[in-house]
Amino acid sequence: MTAQREAKRYRAVTSVQRVRAAYAAVDAAARPEVWISLRSMADALADAEVVDAAIRSGADLPLAGLVAAVKNNVDVAGLVTTAGCPAFATAPAAQDAVVVARLRAAGAVVIGVTNLDQFATGLVGTRSPHGAVRDSRRPEYISGGSSSGSAVAVALGLVDVALGTDTAGSGRVPAALQGIVGIKPTYGVVPTDGVVPACRSYDCVTVFARDLDTADLAMGVMAGEARPFPPDAPLAAPEVPTVAVPRELPGLSAPWQAAFAAARTRLEQRGVLIREVDLSAFLAAARLLYDGGLVAERHDAVGEFVDAHRDDVDPTVGAIISAAGHVSATELLRDRRLLAELTEVATAALGDCDALLVPTTTEHPTIAEVGADPVGVNSRLGTYTNFCNLMDMCAVAVPSGTAGEDQFGVSVIARTGADALAVDVARLVVSPTASVALPGAAPAVAGPADRPWPTFAGAEATTLMVVGAHLRGQPLAFQLEERGARWLGPASTAPVYRLARLDTTPPKPGLMRVGPDEGAAVGGELWLVGTAMLGDFLAALPAPMSLGRVTLADGTEVVGFGCALEAFRAGDDITHHGDWPTYLASVSTGSATA
Repeated sequence: MTAQREAKRYRAVTSVQRVRAAYAAVDAAARPEVWISLRSMADALADAEVVDAAIRSGADLPLAGLVAAVKNNVDVAGLVTTAGCPAFATAPAAQDAVVVARLRAAGAVVIGVTNLDQFATGLVGTRSPHGAVRDSRRPEYISGGSSSGSAVAVALGLVDVALGTDTAGSGRVPAALQGIVGIKPTYGVVPTDGVVPACRSYDCVTVFARDLDTADLAMGVMAGEARPFPPDAPLAAPEVPTVAVPRELPGLSAPWQAAFAAARTRLEQRGVLIREVDLSAFLAAARLLYDGGLVAERHDAVGEFVDAHRDDVDPTVGAIISAAGHVSATELLRDRRLLAELTEVATAALGDCDALLVPTTTEHPTIAEVGADPVGVNSRLGTYTNFCNLMDMCAVAVPSGTAGEDQFGVSVIARTGADALAVDVARLVVSPTASVALPGAAPAVAGPADRPWPTFAGAEATTLMVVGAHLRGQPLAFQLEERGARWLGPASTAPVYRLARLDTTPPKPGLMRVGPDEGAAVGGELWLVGTAMLGDFLAALPAPMSLGRVTLADGTEVVGFGCALEAFRAGDDITHHGDWPTYLASVSTGSATA
């Protein structure tokens, strides 16, 4: 984690202070159903003291000052991993899951493990022997699940970040119902070692936070050294993204439809191009997870235990998992083939859209309503989430106002590896006032990260200095945008360069290093480009342009544009203008000089 990334983080409290505040908040909240087990305050304070000492020593701990909770299907050393079933495991975990170890290594202090729909089977948060996890605002309503305790712990301000898992929407539905952020990454880029499986082919570890920047920071810490990102993974949304929205919204009441329309309008007001698409292929795929052969993976994960311990298992969960054991291999293969066909149709429906905006879920039922129809309500809640992992897509769930008295949330869904793009579009949805400081909570991380979380998780990227036609707003900037490059802002070279207007069509500048005696600082911009995409860009670069090393004003070196010596000498020296846009402005006013 770089110093630049660390500079994005500002914490007004020490880790010890935050831990003390967290335990006080847990006591004051009096919500025991949120937790399966809390660590002793003494143990958590000991961890916090180590973090504070490391910070005083100059250590780079990007999550220092944050308190975390972990869904209890993810191993935390010293605590029993029950997956919501006390009979499932009786001995404490010997070591942390990889994601938990990474959170701790980055300075977060874990205070406990949270309740969940048993074996992560459900979207309601009520299928647990530890009790239904209640909504953070209206206790007669459900929390959403299966990552119920984690979401409510964040929503109540008891912790700053929490881990969940998401197979069918378990990291997005509770985020929406609790008015918080949930990031569901591309399948496989976050390690699942030490996680009790639900459906191995689709399980993802997710992050909850009250603001997008903290969630982004935590995800960057957790991910990596697992599935590689695609070489063409975009590092940003284009300056004017195109976002698909459903032509029809089945399952939504009039107030919820109005809330979604408001989110759509907000994007349009921010310059996003909206395109309506047919969502039928997505919705058909969503039904395959439970209504078809794919549910067999549930039985493969924990079916042997469930079948042998039906008296110890929630009746609804037990019925779902045991029935999944009767799915034939023919049914499983048939539905995998059908899923591939539906994915192809859905991909065609998206066309060249950068992302898809959907309501995260369909309603916010009461606990009594779920009790009266546990399967039907649960199925409706997954209408807009189930297809995401099946189709190998990433998603970011963010709050988007209210629908009547309900919290309302939307999800930005994007293609495999387009996680950075999804976060950028989600930022356009979230109101600047959406993140509210809660008593005792660490303040939100300030501002979007210059480097999106995938670049800390294995997505290879190169910083590029541009000085001419690839500047933002100039005619060739699209060549970087279409390669998913991320604009980082203005920059200046060290005072060892000269700039010339080259004799090309169209005109462009050429940068030449000449040394401190003859050189000057030249203004430009920095972009972050996927390394593979930079190679593709270089292959298409016309003469006399080239890419090489450029020294910036602060002494760092990046890749930048240069040109052949002959072309530079044949051009007009325009160094005294300082940068290319200033030169162009002078030309337009007729005041350019050699």
